[in-house]
Amino acid sequence: MTQQITHSELDEAVKRSPRKWVYLFSEGNASMRELLGGKGAGVAEMTNAGLPVPPGFTITTEACNGYYDNNQQFPDGVWEQAKAALAVVEKQTGKGFGSKENPLLVSVRSGAKFSMPGMMDTVLNLGINDETVQGLVALTGDERFAYDAYRRFIQMFSKIVLDTNPQDFEAVLERYKHEAGVQTDAEIPAADLKKLVAEFKQIAERASGQPFPTDVYQQLHKAIEAVFSSWNNKRAIDYRNFNKIPHTLGTGVNVQSMVFGNMGNNSGTGVAFTRNPANGDKKLYGEYLLNAQGEDVVAGIRTPSPISRLEQDLPEVYQQFQEIAQRLEKHYRDMQDLEFTVEKGKLYMLQTRSGKRNAGAAVKIAVDMVEEGLITLKKRSNALSLRRFISCFCPASTKPRRNVPSKKVACWPKV
Repeated sequence: MTQQITHSELDEAVKRSPRKWVYLFSEGNASMRELLGGKGAGVAEMTNAGLPVPPGFTITTEACNGYYDNNQQFPDGVWEQAKAALAVVEKQTGKGFGSKENPLLVSVRSGAKFSMPGMMDTVLNLGINDETVQGLVALTGDERFAYDAYRRFIQMFSKIVLDTNPQDFEAVLERYKHEAGVQTDAEIPAADLKKLVAEFKQIAERASGQPFPTDVYQQLHKAIEAVFSSWNNKRAIDYRNFNKIPHTLGTGVNVQSMVFGNMGNNSGTGVAFTRNPANGDKKLYGEYLLNAQGEDVVAGIRTPSPISRLEQDLPEVYQQFQEIAQRLEKHYRDMQDLEFTVEKGKLYMLQTRSGKRNAGAAVKIAVDMVEEGLITLKKRSNALSLRRFISCFCPASTKPRRNVPSKKVACWPKV
């Protein structure tokens, strides 16, 4: 566990540095997208609005650019400020990073100014090792959950940080499921997960040529470096080129205390839009999984349920989520794309951002929001480019002139 550092000592760490590289979620806001990235600005805004957000901090996009300017080494003060901010999170959660009794685990996520879904990297459950996993078992009384968190961490850390082949782990995972006679990861018994953890560490060691890191601060340092490095991976560069996003922006790194959606059937994780991004209807649109972590939703490991079914599975959570979704949409005056986790019946918000939508949905949402008094006509016109607006009213197909190549264009039939 780290030595406890007061907030004033965190401020002192900043004073000893050439600039402020790290912001607690409580120190940011929605206007700081360029500095904190979209994800960091979003969680900061939700934190300051009093919504249920797990504590954490953001390392700035300037630190990412400084990392590249400094021959891919942390600029002076970045690591010192990150450790000081982590100590504040320890106080906020009552947990200790690396503690054997009450371990703090964190997620490490990228977050640039402009949304780049799936282009950069995330590590969950960081801070777990052979000692802290025992603390998780003692705290939760759930050996299966603890070792499931451990194997997930090894799998993600190895892929993102150690650059190992994810198929090596998937093949072993499939073998264990087959031998246990189960269909899903969530059904693998605790005894098998223990063996799986040991085998996963061996795979990582063979692939990387070094023992899997057990020091939690080494884990964190390497994960932050990996997120910075992911800014310039090929898929991220290609995405920015295609979407005309400047390469000079850099990415923020969000370090956030973990909440767990894989603690039974009163836990889960999901993503949802405040309105339907395909047709603009004013109702929640998304999906979730019970007893799962975030990557399970996007990885297709199990078939998720539509968000409407959450009202049956966890009615109180669904009601609270609906209220938060409406509040965020009203606050931002735009359709929001939300990420959430439920831990033992308690809802936590992990992300909010303006949701992507097709052209027809954009028009319907804009018109509806004007009628609802959320936005003005001027705001609506600014929200819609002329090209998108015209595309909504073009015919579904046109008869081409001879020798002029053309194709059918699907358009929104009516608003």
